[in-house]
Amino acid sequence: MVSENLIPARCYFVGIGGVSMSALALLLHDRGIFVRGSDLVESDFTKSLRQRGISVHIGESEEIEEDAVVYTGAVGLWNPQLASAKRAGKRLITRAELLGMVAKTFPRVLAVAGCHGKTTTTSMLAHIFECGNRSYTCHIGGEDLEFGNYRTTGEEFFVTEACEFQRSFLSIHSEVALILNTDRDHTDCYSDDGEVVEAYALFAAQSERAVVNADDRNARKIPHSLSFGRYSGDITAGRIYSDGERYRFTVFEKSVPTVDIRLAIHGAVHIQNALAAYAAARLMGFSATEIKRGIESFHGVKRRFESMGTLAGVPVICDYAHHPKEIEATLKTAERICRGAVRLVFQPHTYTRTRDLMEDFVHVLKKAENPIIYKTYAAREAFDHEGSAYTLVSRIPEAAYVQSPEQLKKRLLSEIGEEDLILVLGAGDIYSITQSILDF
Repeated sequence: MVSENLIPARCYFVGIGGVSMSALALLLHDRGIFVRGSDLVESDFTKSLRQRGISVHIGESEEIEEDAVVYTGAVGLWNPQLASAKRAGKRLITRAELLGMVAKTFPRVLAVAGCHGKTTTTSMLAHIFECGNRSYTCHIGGEDLEFGNYRTTGEEFFVTEACEFQRSFLSIHSEVALILNTDRDHTDCYSDDGEVVEAYALFAAQSERAVVNADDRNARKIPHSLSFGRYSGDITAGRIYSDGERYRFTVFEKSVPTVDIRLAIHGAVHIQNALAAYAAARLMGFSATEIKRGIESFHGVKRRFESMGTLAGVPVICDYAHHPKEIEATLKTAERICRGAVRLVFQPHTYTRTRDLMEDFVHVLKKAENPIIYKTYAAREAFDHEGSAYTLVSRIPEAAYVQSPEQLKKRLLSEIGEEDLILVLGAGDIYSITQSILDF
């Protein structure tokens, strides 16, 4: 029988085009493991995998010959390929389980968890390891503008995002667990805040050392080796200055000024992400100077306040924000750099999140001027009227509902002014929809 901790020699990925799945496929491929897979749609990720020599089938009809099948939570066991593989007695491995197996093959592991900021902070850490000339492999849940979703220079350190969805981060045992925040996001997995905090505490307990956000009232209660925060903690920021929403600040270690950092990305929220990366890197043995070089070399992640182009000459910015707190922070950043009005477009992501956080969504979206709500990206869920975009719009008198790229473009063209800024938020397909309506 194959050991649970042993990565199979031949793996088939169902949903290989996902950002995390494609990164894991590349990682195994680079280690000499045979990888093949399928996805429902063609994408930049599937094309990139083929360029690297990995066979990708578009659709569900392909027969699986491999003994092990990797799949994500977004692909249920009702999937025809998975159902067939299960009947054939093949070994089924979730994405989270595979990530845990991969982590066990590295001597040193740094895992980044939290509702907000995982991708940005993990990417910052990749740049720190790069500038520090360390032997490392980084698994990113988004696309760093330089490294993409996967970067490797060696196999001493493994840096990875650790997602709380379905408690998948409990598959990872790390040297350092970094907890950015403990906000409840996946309301389909956690019934209340208590369950969320309990999961994060278990995640930290599986690590040798934990770094927590001292500004988060729940995270700071979790036993830890080091803390960070804008306002409290072992690692803090002071002497903060803004230049067009790009910030520079001094890092203080236990009240002692240590190093000055100038961020190359927009948004005050990234001060917190930088402090988190700084604290974790210090625990991993980096000098303050190495960390400074790494953070300052980071120029952003796709779909994180990304300039997309223009519509009728008006700039368009896209951001992955899909939680009320993320929407609020991104809207504030946009308002500070916009001379006219910020025209907000938001696509709700899943019915459960929208339903369970409805009051928070209504509160923050009412702060925008005549927001446009695009139809819900359902992801893995069936329609639920209580959590639908229809219901959300009904609670915001100034909001408008659209359900096609043509309607979105028409609505925006009827409202935008010369000095406005279009801010498109959401974690679903709103990114590609926006691309389709731009000037060029």
